[in-house]
Formats: sequence, C-alpha cells, structure tokens
Amino acid sequence: MFCKMFWKKFIYNGVGIILMLLIIAGCEPIKLYEQNTIYPTHEWSSQQINKYDFAITDTNASYKIFFVIRHHNAYRYKNIWVEFTTQSPKDSAVKQTLNLQLADDQKGWLGVGMDDIFDQRIPINAIPTKLKWGTYHFSLQHTMREDPLMGVLATGIRVEKVQP
Repeated sequence: MFCKMFWKKFIYNGVGIILMLLIIAGCEPIKLYEQNTIYPTHEWSSQQINKYDFAITDTNASYKIFFVIRHHNAYRYKNIWVEFTTQSPKDSAVKQTLNLQLADDQKGWLGVGMDDIFDQRIPINAIPTKLKWGTYHFSLQHTMREDPLMGVLATGIRVEKVQP
C-alpha cells in the first residue's frame, strides 16, 4: 500500500516538474530596452527635454520603437503632442512632431489602467525597422499648450526587438 502511494506521488510530482521545466525552457524573454523619466510632482514642463541612449548590437534584427506614458485619469486631453528626436550612429538628428492618441470617445483611455493610473505604449514606427550598430540617442519634449502638463507621472522610450 505504501509503495503504491509513493509511486503515485512520485509520478504526479515528476510529471509536474517535467512540465514546469519544459514551460520554462520554452519561454524566451522579449528583447527590449526601456528607459523612463519619472515626474515626482506629476507635471511635465515643456522646457524639460528627456534624453535616452540605446546601444544596438544586433543589426540583423528589426526593431519597434514606442513612446511610453503613464498618466492619471485626471489628465485633461485625449492626445499628447511630442517632439521626438532620433539620432542614429554617425548621422544627424531627425526631429518629428507626433500627435499621439491616448483616448477616444468610444473606449475612453486606450491604455491599460488600474484604479486611476493608465499606462500606454504607443508605436512610433508602424513597420519594424533595421537599426545600425552603435548607440542611438533619442529625446522627448512635449509641445502641448498647457505648461507644465499636469497629470503625467512618467514618459519614456521603449525599443523592442521583433521576433522573426
């Protein structure tokens, strides 16, 4: 009787452990880089230019670039205007003015929320792009009329390697 119970437990536990090991071995982490700026007073001044540097070593991969924002439910607008500057290695800086949608009339806030705080990752490049080897310099500055921009907890850049 004892032997049957022992083997039964051993088989169930052994199968469980093997399944867990297979699941863990099958999981591959997302290759990404993310840097954020936190605003302790929950306001972002238009004079504050946030700078981020990312080193790219895999030139065979394609990358998606995202604008990352965390804001309060009390943020007053459905969008945010930002000036996004990219400087690739050994090239001059390219400046873009982006109107990024944070909410719409049907769904409300488009990001993921918990209580009154919402997080969003908004793609800057629609199609994944190949990046050169070296260090990329990104900068963000808001160009909204309200200054400082209230209800913003953090902003940043996320560079994510696209899996083939």
